[in-house]
Amino acid sequence: MAAADVERAPGLTENFRALKLQGNVGFDTLPDQLVKRSVQEGFAFNILCIGETGIGKSTLMDSLFNTTFDSTPNLQEKNVNLKLTLVDSIGYGDQINKEDSFKSIVDYIDSQFEMFLEEELKIKRSLVTYHDTRIHACLYFISPTGHGLKSIDLVCMKKLDCKTNVIPIIAKADTISKVELSRFKIKIMSELVSNGVQIYQFPTDDDSVAEVNSTMNALLPFAVVGSTDFVRVGSKMVRARVYPWGTVMVENENHCDFVKLREMLIRINMEDMREQTHARHYELYRRMRLGQMGFSDVGADNKPISFQETYEQKRQEHLQ
Repeated sequence: MAAADVERAPGLTENFRALKLQGNVGFDTLPDQLVKRSVQEGFAFNILCIGETGIGKSTLMDSLFNTTFDSTPNLQEKNVNLKLTLVDSIGYGDQINKEDSFKSIVDYIDSQFEMFLEEELKIKRSLVTYHDTRIHACLYFISPTGHGLKSIDLVCMKKLDCKTNVIPIIAKADTISKVELSRFKIKIMSELVSNGVQIYQFPTDDDSVAEVNSTMNALLPFAVVGSTDFVRVGSKMVRARVYPWGTVMVENENHCDFVKLREMLIRINMEDMREQTHARHYELYRRMRLGQMGFSDVGADNKPISFQETYEQKRQEHLQ
């Protein structure tokens, strides 16, 4: 390549050069290759549902994915395969000492991180075929009764916000009026902020979804209704709940935020939650565990030290 074809890229050191291509090479197909490989491998998505017994967790999940869950299902939509795992917090809040209700949940999330870490540290590992069971989204069901969040809600969400993507939702939203619901939402968000609870925020750094995600962030927590029953409304059969005073249609946005939750959780931000789980929450756990094992990025003299050097030090200590 001629010297005239070489340009210096801004910000690069003398060791790097930016070269102009004189023809198509083919690496512009990398995104297509990545999509094809991802579709072949399939995807895993794991949801943790936390809430009191009878608050409607199972019903909402059946409504969200338009199926009935008896086990860990393999779902298919067009040519995309999704291995979906739903984890229910059975008996949550039923204990006499409710302040300890979060411990088993935290332990479960950590145990999934630990299994992934063990696989990652194996000499012979296969992360491509490994079934990732790390929790990608935590739907925290808030009871519509009362005047705000209970202490157990605040304590639990605070313990979880550094371990998973916490999305608070108001369950059985058809049991309170729209005016009460609006006040309840404001009260919940105020209490979350004042108690330093960091809930999952739909990302706004991608221009293609920034506007809709920003709008949806302002509507949190979503007020939802689920139903396993179908009723005829006009010429269509729709998911709904029938009361003496009328019919609440699950997918009618004038009745509840179910459609908004489904769009945000599945259609728009599912991959971001998977990425946040790996790059943020799991990374914090991994860093903590490797530190407990004695591994560090710096040595006793505060100078950088390689993983191999740390391993050799630990090996020598073990042999002594």
